[in-house]
Formats: sequence, structure tokens, C-alpha cells
Amino acid sequence: MWRKASRLVRETTSWKTRRQGQAEAPSAAVATIKPSTRTSTPTARGLPIIITWSQLAVVAAVAVLLQCHVCQAAGRAPPEPYYGRYIGDFTNFAHGIKGQIYAVDESTLFVKSFAYDGTGPDAFFWVGRTPRPSPDGYIIPYPEEYTGMDPPILQAHNRTDIILRLPMGKRIKDIRWLSVWCRRFTVDFGEVFIPPNLDVPKPRVLPEFKRLAHGLRSSNISVLDAKTFYIPNLHYDGAGPDAYFWVGNGSEPNIMGIKVPNESGSLEPLRGYQGEDIEIQLPGSLTVYDIDWLAVWCVEYRHNFGHVYIPRDLDVPPALGQTKITTTTTPRPVYSNCREILPNKLQIKWELQGEYLQVELFGRITEDQYMAFGLSGANGRAQMSQSDVVVAFYDTTTRVFRAEDYFISDLSQCDGQRGACPDERIGGRNDVIVLSGDRKNGVTSIRYKRLLQPNDAIYDAPIPTDREVSVIAAIGPLNARKEANAHSHTASDHNQDDIRINFSARNDHACQSSLYDVKDESGPRPWPTRKIEGVRKFRASIGPTGGKRGYTSITGVPSWGIAWYVNDLLIPEITVERGLTYEFIIEGGNDPSQPARYHPFYITDSPEGGLGQKMGLEARKQKAYAGVEYDEDGNAIPTGGGRYCEWEHQTIDRSAEIDTFEEYMKTLVFKCEDGEPGYLNWTVPTNAPDQLYYQCFTHNNLGWKINVVDMGASGGSKVSSHQFIIYGIFTVFSLVATSLPFFGHVLA
Repeated sequence: MWRKASRLVRETTSWKTRRQGQAEAPSAAVATIKPSTRTSTPTARGLPIIITWSQLAVVAAVAVLLQCHVCQAAGRAPPEPYYGRYIGDFTNFAHGIKGQIYAVDESTLFVKSFAYDGTGPDAFFWVGRTPRPSPDGYIIPYPEEYTGMDPPILQAHNRTDIILRLPMGKRIKDIRWLSVWCRRFTVDFGEVFIPPNLDVPKPRVLPEFKRLAHGLRSSNISVLDAKTFYIPNLHYDGAGPDAYFWVGNGSEPNIMGIKVPNESGSLEPLRGYQGEDIEIQLPGSLTVYDIDWLAVWCVEYRHNFGHVYIPRDLDVPPALGQTKITTTTTPRPVYSNCREILPNKLQIKWELQGEYLQVELFGRITEDQYMAFGLSGANGRAQMSQSDVVVAFYDTTTRVFRAEDYFISDLSQCDGQRGACPDERIGGRNDVIVLSGDRKNGVTSIRYKRLLQPNDAIYDAPIPTDREVSVIAAIGPLNARKEANAHSHTASDHNQDDIRINFSARNDHACQSSLYDVKDESGPRPWPTRKIEGVRKFRASIGPTGGKRGYTSITGVPSWGIAWYVNDLLIPEITVERGLTYEFIIEGGNDPSQPARYHPFYITDSPEGGLGQKMGLEARKQKAYAGVEYDEDGNAIPTGGGRYCEWEHQTIDRSAEIDTFEEYMKTLVFKCEDGEPGYLNWTVPTNAPDQLYYQCFTHNNLGWKINVVDMGASGGSKVSSHQFIIYGIFTVFSLVATSLPFFGHVLA
């Protein structure tokens, strides 16, 4: 039984149980009611059970209600297997035509278990609007993709499942029948008629993602079929450390969800998106009828960045493989061939596609480097000179991925005639077509294709498909012209051994692991820790962590993508003086119903924070110095709330490519929700420890250090003699208060 039906059965059964339990107490009173108002039902043991007519009516009503709920729940998901709206079976007139026909969507038909002996001389799938099949119709090409001017004649089939797309923008409502028709002899081999006013399944448009964190937003999301979501205009800053598309059940996204592969079919953490249109598909046998919501969810920190609910009354097309849309990000193909040319630095994946060779290069390179791959200048050895290669890189000026055709006449800088030159600079042409590119986690991937038989016979070599051929690969620096810079190669940046590839091979997969799994020992240079001294007023708001240059490199612990910005600095070290009062203007959110935007500010001795998450002994391990009050039961209550303000990425997280925090701040924009900030005044206790932390009450690891020093000890502080006197009096009173219990004990 379907999930909703099961749930309703459980709910109704438990309701009946509760009602029966409540009815047991007045059972004696029931026995005194007149016999005409009750009936008796024998049990298995022969003892009567007395049931009043009112109870019998309730039971009957519950049974009817239960049946209705079950019927409604059964409508939540269609019966399996689901092929769409049933139209009918083929009526056979000749050649053994068989099959069941379904309407998949407005323009697609599905023929289940199609049979035809294939002996008709000019047979096609044929549709039209006349009362019966006639020459006044048109062909539905099958297969849909074919070469030549005319669609191929229908071949023999034995229980084949076939998807038919109506051509020329036609829809099912525009036709009255489907036939297997012999065009030459105008003979109808088999037919089925389309019922008038057939209600076909249709895609369903949903709202956009709810905007909760990390700049997540989109246009209206569509359910294209039972497994496919279309997410247009997707924006996400990519700063969540462990974020995925996530589906599950319940009133809100939660930890009991399932990861959904991204548009490339990968289950790696989500990259940043800048207004891209993508398509994702639910994994395995999961369908939209099995889930309540789609979200972007951080698994490590258990946070919802945004979600959309799935309606209960869906009637969308089945997922039969018919959904094909053009997205901004074309899904990456699954290659059966892979070679790692440079260990832990450069991999190549490839496949033949007709007259083209499609290649995807994966390189652990920086943005001022290129990766090159092509045919060696001499078969039987690795030779750069006289080689025909493709140089691929990310152009930081135009912000596009490029792949260019090169001919290396000799190992020198290109002078426009000789050297390592793009073909276009020496009179040739660039025959390389860039298909896509991506850069994440220190790996640049660029997919391109080039002709097997090139048009330029001077600078391009043909790619043989009948034998192995020696290849060459390298990584190196780009010059000011964004060209491969001639340089002296080392053993680690080009292949010295003869590596041969047969490009027509299948399953030539020698890559042991992904370059994304290679640990980056160097990584980007971290930004230095900022420090604030001699300041008495602070503003605390939220912002991104700065990737590997920011929070993690400063603190040595992972983050979940956001952190405190104090006076517009990422987690600076703050120095305060004992006895002085400091003011904090807090803009971390004040709505507990939005946990991704609720970060009460508090001061603690815990380097982790997150007091609101802690229970029992774990909570008692840390002490709160400001921003927390306790109720009569000893429960911690945050007081450091205020409107939510956040430094957001204008596009995606660019921390990896920016050397200074000051330049990084130029890529952010400051946004505040309506409302007023919160205020926290804190007088530093004279007995405060030397090290405290400003943190988030509801989440771990958002803040950093507060250095506590004696009055006048911080650099840049200006303390008057009047303040010294107050500090002295304050210290004396503190000592007296501390000593009173001791003197009381002695006097006693």
C-alpha cells in the first residue's frame, strides 16, 4: 500500500484505539441502557459483546472514512508499473501488430510490448485527424534520431517498448488515431483510436526555492516527470561545506533524507551556481510520489538552505526516459575510458562520437596555468616538438573556459611563426569546440571535441581509430596573452614515457581514483588573522567563511559556510580589558523558526560555542559570560538577538582565487532584513580568564577569540585616571565579595 495510505490507516487505527480506550470506563453504565438501544455480537468464545447503536454508527462511520482515506491515498501515486494514461491496444489487421498504447504527456506516446514482423515494404508509425487511418496523415519517425533525408522504414519488433514523439509541435489532442501504415500500398496494418478529451499527464509547476541561506534562490521549479525536476535560474554561493540536493518526508527538511545527484549525475558536494538552468533526477526507484519536499541541505551541519514542497495531487508524466530538455549546464557524459597521464595532476577521459573525438581534461592546476593534451610529435616516444595538441584553461579576464588548437614547431615562445603557437596565430584555424567547463576543489575540468579528420592538413594531424597512437600531455603557466608559456619542463609537469592510446577502445579505464579526492597539500595561502584592539563598540553580523583561506585556516576547524563578521572583519581576534564596558550591536537574526538565519550572539569560554545545542554535562562544561540568561529551571535563554544582516556573495564564492581579504570583501554585498539590531553591553569581570570566545548560541563554530587583559594593557587603549580609580574600587569589592564566605566560616 502506498505511503500515504499506510499513514492514514495507522492514524485512523490509533484514533479508533483511543476512542475504544475512552469507552471502556463507562461500560457499566452501558449495561443499564434499555435493550432496544443496544445489540449483542457473539465473539469467538461465544461470549456476547454489547455494542450500543451509537457505537455501531461510529464504527460504521470510521470504516467509511477509512475507506475514503485509503482511496484518496491510492490517488497519491499511480499503480505500478506506471506508463501514463492508457489509450488502448492495437487492433491487428496484418503482420502481427500488437502493443498497448499510453499517453505519456501532451506530445509523447508509449507503446508497450510492440510486435511487428517487419515484412511490410514501406511501413511507419502514422497519425492523423481523419475519422479512420488514411493517406491523409503523417509519419512519427522511429527511431527519432536518424541519418539521411527520410525517416527509416519500420523494422521488425518482438515485444519492444517504444517511445514516440509527435513531430512538428503536434500534440495528442491534434490526432484521432495511431496506425502502423504501409505508405506504398495505403494499407492499415493495425490501429488504435485516441479517446476524445483524453486527460493526459502534464508537468507541474511549483514555487521557487524558499530562500534561507547561502544566497539560494531560483525561478519556479517544474516537475517534468515522476523522477525529474527542472530548476531554472538557480543561484547558490557554493560555500556550504557538505551541501546536496536532498529529498525526504515530513513537514520540514530533516536529517532523514536522501541525496539526489546533481545535474552531472555526481554526488559530490554542490558547487556554486550563477543563474543556471539545471535538471536533476531522483535516484533508484524513488519518484516524486514518494517525497514531501526537495531541499538544498548541509549534511555535516544539519541545516536547510532552502526547500520547496511537493504537492499531494500530482499527475505528472511517468519517467520513461522521454524527458529531454536543454539546460544551461549540460549533464556530463559517463565515460568508459580514462587515463591518468600525470600522476595526481592530469587525467583524460574520452569517447568517439561519430566523426568527432570528445575529450574531457581534468587537471589540478591554478587559474594562471593551462593543461595540454594531444598527439606526440613522433610516434613511439613522447615528443613535444612537432606535436598537435589542445591547450585548455580558464580565462580569468573573460571568465570563460577555453580550449585552443596548438601546433608546437619547437620549444620556444610563439613569435607568430614558430614556437608553441595557437593555430590561428600562424595562419591555421581553431577546430576545437568547447562544450563545457567547471572549476571546483582545485580541479579544472574542460570538455571539448575535435574532428577525427581535420580540415587543416598543415597544422592538424588526423586521429587514427584503427591502432594505438603516442600522446603527449603537460601543464604549465600562461603568459600575458593567455597563451601557453614556453618553459623548461620537469618530470612532474609532462609525460616523459611513451604513452599510447587507441581512441576507438572501450573500457580503457586505468584511473584509480578521482583527482577531486587528491589531498591538496599546498592549498591557497590563508588570509592573516585580523585583530581589533582599543575599540569599545562592535557590530556583529553574519558572512561567508572565505573558503580555505578564511575560517578553517584561521581556526583549524571546519565551518558550515558562515561565520561572524565583527566590524566588517571575518572572525577577528578581539582584545578587551577587565573592568571596562563594551557595546555589541548584534545582527544575527531573531526568528527561531528560521534556524539558518537565527544566530544569537553570546560570549563564552568554549572554543566551539553552540550552547543551545548542548544538554546536561555537555552544557555545564562551558560558561556563558554575556548574551545568556537562565530561567528558574536552569535552562539557558539567549538574549543576544537582533535583525538578520549578512555579507552575501554577489555571484559565487571566489575566495580560492583572491589573495587578500580586502579584495574578497569587494565580491560581497551587505544585506539586512527589516527590523532593529540587538544590543549587548558587557562589563568584563575582573576575574575573567585570559581567553574567551564570541560564538553563536544555536550553532557550533561561528566565532573566534576574545583576548582578555588587565586594564591599560591593550595596545591603543586610552584609560583615564578616573577609570583606574573605578577599576580599583571594582577590584576591591570583588575581592571582598569573594572573601566573605571564608571570614564567615572562620568567625563561626
